[in-house]
Amino acid sequence: MANFVIAGDTSGSVSLVAPAVSGTTTLTLPTTTSTLAINGPTFSYYQSSAQTLSSSTTTKITFTSSEFDTTSGMFASSRFTPTIAGYYQFTAGFGVATTTCPAWVYFYKNGGSATGKLGNYITATSGVSNIQSTALIYCNGSTDYIEVYGGVGTGQALGTGSSTTYFTGILVRGA
Repeated sequence: MANFVIAGDTSGSVSLVAPAVSGTTTLTLPTTTSTLAINGPTFSYYQSSAQTLSSSTTTKITFTSSEFDTTSGMFASSRFTPTIAGYYQFTAGFGVATTTCPAWVYFYKNGGSATGKLGNYITATSGVSNIQSTALIYCNGSTDYIEVYGGVGTGQALGTGSSTTYFTGILVRGA
């Protein structure tokens, strides 16, 4: 069993320090009592130039711009490769300029369908119709990767921008 040292300083920070042994880490707790921030991987990417999806075909969605990526785990290939093993919460969505359209969003893990929304019929009274999917997926932190695939019932150009066609993720719990 490891021994821990609790240390504080004049700034109000309190640290829980593991013994000085190879491979150990330091956990620093914030001074507030309502939030504990863990600096795990997180990212937010979006499409900045329109991609067209063909009718009734599931297609890999490309993400060309980043709002943030704390791991640089993404993106020449529009896939996220986690560097820490654990459970990740992923959210992805896209918008199309139509008022009614069947659409679907999938998360693919290592090239195969992991989970997603299938056959949702998106509707809007005007403008852009949106579909979104979210999933909690385990990744091993070394070889697993996640991609987003989507489709529409009739050929459509996807909307662009961080609130229209996007892919986000965050480490929820380590392995």
